Amino acid sequence: MSAAAFVFAHWFDGQQGLAQPVEVRLQDGQLHFGGQQLPLHRVQWPERLRHGRRLMVLEGGGVLSFPDAAAFDAWADATGHRPGLIERWQLSWKLALIALALVTTLFAAGWRWGLPWASDRLVERIPLSAEQPIGDQVMVMVDKQWLRPSQLSEAEQQAWRERFARMLASGRASGMAVPEHWQLHFRRTTASLGPNAFALPGGQMCVTDELIELLKDEPDAVLTILAHEAGHVQHRHGMRTGVRAGVVAAAAALWLGDYSSFLNGLPLLLATNGYRRDHEREADAFARELARRSGVDTARMAVFFERIRKRYGESTESPLAIAFRAHPADSERIAFFKAEGPAAPQN
Repeated sequence: MSAAAFVFAHWFDGQQGLAQPVEVRLQDGQLHFGGQQLPLHRVQWPERLRHGRRLMVLEGGGVLSFPDAAAFDAWADATGHRPGLIERWQLSWKLALIALALVTTLFAAGWRWGLPWASDRLVERIPLSAEQPIGDQVMVMVDKQWLRPSQLSEAEQQAWRERFARMLASGRASGMAVPEHWQLHFRRTTASLGPNAFALPGGQMCVTDELIELLKDEPDAVLTILAHEAGHVQHRHGMRTGVRAGVVAAAAALWLGDYSSFLNGLPLLLATNGYRRDHEREADAFARELARRSGVDTARMAVFFERIRKRYGESTESPLAIAFRAHPADSERIAFFKAEGPAAPQN
């Protein structure tokens, strides 16, 4: 490679702050400037940007600064130097759009499939003993924010716990995997939650007085709802959702440098972030199997959906913020719970 053309530059030799004006030329594979010469492999060519000076970094700490970017680019082209692949992509708006589309696609795929897969693998490595304190903490926070002491008598609360325990025992006796550790709480709610039930990590489950009142004549519907929450516990949906939200929050904290928002906001994410619909369908399948194994008529869930629709209408702004926000459509779930399944033992 040889060229007699030159371009004007300011040479900072790395020893003194004052720049020396020099003419830069490329000849026989050597860069010549101010009485100096360097082989090209000891020179870092600058990336071509649309604006700003071009800077050529020299081995040993020196820098050549080219005030006229257009003149430098023309000189570089005349010498036969060509930008690298990354530079060409940066300088082409078409290639830049393609790169943006690729990055967006990869991000979306990672969000849709990669993040849930990685979160689930991580949860598999977290022992249940470590999950229980998290659920306890979230339950305390939910109690302070939205719940009040139940007005149900202790005898009534205990009767429901015993019914629920018998249902789990029936499932276990028939070979079904059911939660080993669970706590069933009863609470009265503020107006924001209404008739509700929800499950948290570590086996924490809560049923509102309003739900019991709504279905006081439909015990099978209540037990099916409890079985649904047990499905969330068995499949660790709370922890899986929390870990997924935590990974996103941790990444944002790493980017923004604010870890306090991640640490303080994790319980809120666990309590208010609706489960994904595939989690809800998984919990529904668990509920139908468990309830039917214990002789519960899951078709009575239709009454629950009818009463909820009558009370709240078709509004998507239902106050059922935790338990039902991300559930599949009512019609789909009614058909599911009414559908005939394989025969199951009744104990």
